[in-house]
Amino acid sequence: MKKYVVLLLLVISVFVFTNFYGGDEPAPSTPVLRIGSECDYVPNSWEETTQTSFNVPIVNRQGYYADGYDVQIAKIVADELKLVLEVKKIEWNNLIPSLNKGDIDVIFSSMLDTEERKKSIAFSDTYEIRKTEYAILVECVSPYITATTLNDFKGAKIIGEKGTLLDDVIVQIPGAIHLNPSPNIQGMIDAVLDGTADGCVIDTDTGHYYENMNKSLTLIKFKDGKGFKIGFSGVCAGVRKNDTELLHRINIALGNIQSSKRKTIMDGVVSRMMNVH
Repeated sequence: MKKYVVLLLLVISVFVFTNFYGGDEPAPSTPVLRIGSECDYVPNSWEETTQTSFNVPIVNRQGYYADGYDVQIAKIVADELKLVLEVKKIEWNNLIPSLNKGDIDVIFSSMLDTEERKKSIAFSDTYEIRKTEYAILVECVSPYITATTLNDFKGAKIIGEKGTLLDDVIVQIPGAIHLNPSPNIQGMIDAVLDGTADGCVIDTDTGHYYENMNKSLTLIKFKDGKGFKIGFSGVCAGVRKNDTELLHRINIALGNIQSSKRKTIMDGVVSRMMNVH
């Protein structure tokens, strides 16, 4: 009788293994951390066509690789969680829906933890290198080159990025002409360069990059109390609200990245992106 029991258990084991691991298919590999990123917002994320020791393949863009500050922070987090990083390029307005549908596990895409977004998802601690501030990028020959406050942009044609705070905050500029938003950052820059817009709203880190890359552009920054009022903590990773354990582990990993390490990462990113864009 015992022989029949042992034989039966053996048959069941083979059946389970075959059905769960697909017979000829290999057993499951290391679990992955699936992140979503816009991959179109330097210096935080961009795509390139040459593989390097820094970038990560974009799984839904064959032949493309993701690099940038967001990506480098995500790599560290994935390593700490002992997961393989998987990057998916997703348009900005689809990031939160993709997260909540389960297409990705985390958003690493320079996302700010606004009160409105907190209604849909949960946010990690901030991982930016410095406090996020908004400025206005103009041409060097612009009549607004001497502006020091938002009031100085009265009558100016200002553009932002669709679906972001870069567009929402334009209403804070008294008397400004709020242009239809651009679908991406590069579109904003092009609008300024071709004269369609007098200026575009941009965060200071990204603005400095474009200012350095194009000497015909100048970044107008504001002193405290003279610029935009923005209600958020800063750049964070986004997870589904019920993924509390994952959020806890991400925060531990982020907390282990010292400020000096974050600066080193950003310096490296800036150096590389100057050669790509």
